[in-house]
Amino acid sequence: MSLQGKKIILGISGGIAAYKMNYIVRDLVKSGAEVKIVLTKSALDFVAPLTLSTLSRNKVYTDFSDENKTWNNHVELALWADLMLMAPCTANTLAKIANGICDNFLMAVYMSGKCPVIIAPAMDLDMYKHPAVTRNLEIAESFGHSIVPAEYGELASGLIGQGRLAETDTIFSAIENHLTETEKPLTGKKFLITAGPTYENIDPVRFIGNHSSGKMGFDLAKEAAKRGAKVILISGPSTQTADSKNITIHRVTSAQEMFDEVFKYYENTDVAIMSAAVADYTPKLKATEKIKKNDHELTIELVKNKDILRTMGEKKTTQFLVGFALETQNEEENAKGKLVKKNLDMIILNSLRDEGAGFAHSTNKIKLFTPTEEQNFGLKSKEEVAKDILDFIQQKL
Repeated sequence: MSLQGKKIILGISGGIAAYKMNYIVRDLVKSGAEVKIVLTKSALDFVAPLTLSTLSRNKVYTDFSDENKTWNNHVELALWADLMLMAPCTANTLAKIANGICDNFLMAVYMSGKCPVIIAPAMDLDMYKHPAVTRNLEIAESFGHSIVPAEYGELASGLIGQGRLAETDTIFSAIENHLTETEKPLTGKKFLITAGPTYENIDPVRFIGNHSSGKMGFDLAKEAAKRGAKVILISGPSTQTADSKNITIHRVTSAQEMFDEVFKYYENTDVAIMSAAVADYTPKLKATEKIKKNDHELTIELVKNKDILRTMGEKKTTQFLVGFALETQNEEENAKGKLVKKNLDMIILNSLRDEGAGFAHSTNKIKLFTPTEEQNFGLKSKEEVAKDILDFIQQKL
């Protein structure tokens, strides 16, 4: 992906991983970006300004004035940038960011900037685990900065653990994602997506559940994130994963837990897609100890769970609300009834009569309904189905 014309400030702190910035600068320039570099004085012990200047084709800054007393305007430099990357960001520089300590040229540039900031920390494992560093990373994130977490591996101290600077490819991808975010169609939109089954405990070892894998919901979350949306993904028990800075996953088990989690975020959601297969019923009494087998038949009394989707329809204000209907008979009639009864904007019909659709498949076949239109799709991978659904939703926003 080209970064042609993008303006990037690279702030390098005094850590052993500073040498890797030579590769970052080379790749950014090859991709068309213009790079200006600011070094802390301790960074001079690890990297050569001449090398960085040659690679970037720009002057390298270390202080408010040069040897010839030429003034370096930190405000002008900060306002020039489309993005600022702090890498490697040491514990010392991170603490200054979190606490607003402006005692060098790099911090003056940082505090004068208005552009997005990406922080790639690097330090020894015990430093990285220290509560102060954890807190400072959280503070930096609360400022709206993006964190590229340190990775697990061999460290300069000889120890092995988390603290190693993220791979240069990972950092480069974070820059690409940030600088192309405004070009994505769902940038600025907040999505709430549910996925997977719920498990309703009978006793500590048994539960009522279903065969949902969660794949459809996770693929929807990944596709929405790729298009720039910020996604809250609430998943029942599932082995699926989604690695994206735009996706925050909340794991739950029961329908009640999913209900509670959904309504923490629903009010501030633009689009809600409820793809989870939520249990309609739960045992009235849940045994605290394992129920032992005996000669008598076991009767379990079930009570209705709260209807998450109906409640969302009742509370709906400006949200675009999407439900799923998995049917085995009178499919279209039941789906259209659910669309109206639960006050949805759109419903996605799956039929278990269609081979390759529904639970435990990597494919799906869907039909979309809104109050005024409908659209059929053929059997596709769930990744492609997610694209079809998101394409349809985008037209409605």
